[in-house]
Amino acid sequence: MKLEVKKISKKFGNEFVLTECNCNFEDGKIYGLMGRNGSGKSVFLKILCGFYKPSSGSILLDGYDYILHNEFPKDTRALIEKPRFISDLSGLDNLKLLAAITQKISLEEIIKTLDLVGLSKYKDKKYSKYSLGMKQKLGIAQVLMEDPSIMILDEPFNGVDEKSVKELKKILINEKKRGKIIIISSHVKEDIVQLADVIYKFEEGYVEKVN
Repeated sequence: MKLEVKKISKKFGNEFVLTECNCNFEDGKIYGLMGRNGSGKSVFLKILCGFYKPSSGSILLDGYDYILHNEFPKDTRALIEKPRFISDLSGLDNLKLLAAITQKISLEEIIKTLDLVGLSKYKDKKYSKYSLGMKQKLGIAQVLMEDPSIMILDEPFNGVDEKSVKELKKILINEKKRGKIIIISSHVKEDIVQLADVIYKFEEGYVEKVN
């Protein structure tokens, strides 16, 4: 699988947030997007997911321009900015609700994913009672649970304790070895350097390949 971003620009009003960005993403690699808050990373990821339409440029997934056809990228799951779930439902019930849309996975597989991210003990706890770190883990669980080919994670380690971050990084490295495209944004340089095979630096709406 290959994702090609060609001369993507995005402006809101008269202000350009992204200017002619070019990136390539291939399976079996982790890609790190690095840059300060406000540098355009989150907008870029929302465009990849089909949440925003670019002002110009194209995105090809295995040669198909899904943005042109107003579609979402196939077999892709994302955590963009803060996780959003239903407050009065438990972590497990939130994931069951999402899984019911595609009906790809069983209850056992959902619980297995919660265990993988360290939330099995808290699966029946209401989401409103989750700490910030637990909310992030649930967001990562919903990305992982249906075994997508492309995973997009925007600041995934916000509020997560150091020990859990190490475990989550191991999970992502393992997913990479299984042939996934994994795209992670972070303003923490250490997270990107440790994980990424390829790094793209965002600065004032422009993108530069670092390695």
